[in-house]
Amino acid sequence: MNYSMQEVMQYVEEEDVKFIRLAFCDVFGRQKNISIMPRELPRAFEYGIAFDASSVAGFGDETRSDLLLRPEPETLMMLPWRPEHGKVVRMFSSVTYPDGSLFACDTRSLLKKAVQEAAQAGYEFFFGAEQEFYLFRLDEDGNPSHQPYDNAGYMDIAPEDRGENIRREICLTLEQMGIRPESSHHEEGPGQNEIDFRYSDAVTAADNAMTFRTVARTVAQRNGLAADFSAKPLAGKPGNGFHINVSVKAADGSDQLLPMIAGILNKIGDITLFLNPTENSYQRFGSDRAPKYISWSRENRSQLVRVPAAQGEYRRAELRSPDPTANPYLGFALIIYAGLQGIVNGKLLPPAADINFYKATEAVCARYPQLPADLNAACRAALASSFVRVHVPEPILDLYCGAGSVKDSANF
Repeated sequence: MNYSMQEVMQYVEEEDVKFIRLAFCDVFGRQKNISIMPRELPRAFEYGIAFDASSVAGFGDETRSDLLLRPEPETLMMLPWRPEHGKVVRMFSSVTYPDGSLFACDTRSLLKKAVQEAAQAGYEFFFGAEQEFYLFRLDEDGNPSHQPYDNAGYMDIAPEDRGENIRREICLTLEQMGIRPESSHHEEGPGQNEIDFRYSDAVTAADNAMTFRTVARTVAQRNGLAADFSAKPLAGKPGNGFHINVSVKAADGSDQLLPMIAGILNKIGDITLFLNPTENSYQRFGSDRAPKYISWSRENRSQLVRVPAAQGEYRRAELRSPDPTANPYLGFALIIYAGLQGIVNGKLLPPAADINFYKATEAVCARYPQLPADLNAACRAALASSFVRVHVPEPILDLYCGAGSVKDSANF
């Protein structure tokens, strides 16, 4: 439901809400929030709530540290795992300067800008996320271990699949929050799970991806477990993917899926840094169905981009290289810009690579360009890209490529 400001204030009063979380994320996609009391809500809507931006990655230093959070009423959600008495709600917030102008490094606002520019050109992009994660036991001190919760395999069922009840609780919690999971199952790795979501507009899909990670970690913790979203939690086992399904609707009704894919393939090397932002990300490429080569095909899961066997509103492209350490706002924005460039320029797709890269000979694989092999190579590609320079603010690029850019995968 899309609430207005007045409806939010009425809801807070009628539901006896005691705490309101104003959520945002840093440039790496780590969610942050400030909790305010209900009496502060009118001020939050009218003026915003100030916070110390110098302590948030990518938000500047002490010389200009005052930024404001301005809640967006249409994103109101109850947090159902909080106590019935003393209810807690959450709204995503725009980050602005004190004069009301948008903060340049707020990646959620960057995604909104990409959506607006696509709409002005006559196109609307839709996204559906598939996120994988491991469930690990806690050690005797209550910290995450690397001991999987089970030893089940792909789409196994109970009793081998011990994560079934955890996934069910995650999905039911999300439904209480108004988010619609489509399916869930055990993945290939021991203790590895996947939950998939119905497609939606870009900003809603990114918001839902952020919410899902919070819910999965919260539900896991409530059950004495840890949810790990890092790209390659266990050596020699399948990594975690963040498969991004994307489609485009043209105002004139034309089919622009293939030019969109061509645009994404053309820029994927430039933007891999933002889709795979940790050293750990590159340990996943080229094994256990994680792509390594820049290619596309229909239905073929060894490809970077595949076009699933779906028709009508479900016709889409699946980008298989991203992992869950990516910031979905920044990632989706760059995918929109790359796809839009392919459409506007009428870019043609190369021939489909109808081969299995996991079984192909070195000679066959050598015909295809590769994704960056490591984080340093991804940084070099991004720094050399005029496309990235246009669409990614310099402070964000510097952070991703600077000395402090390598995020600790343990945080995911």
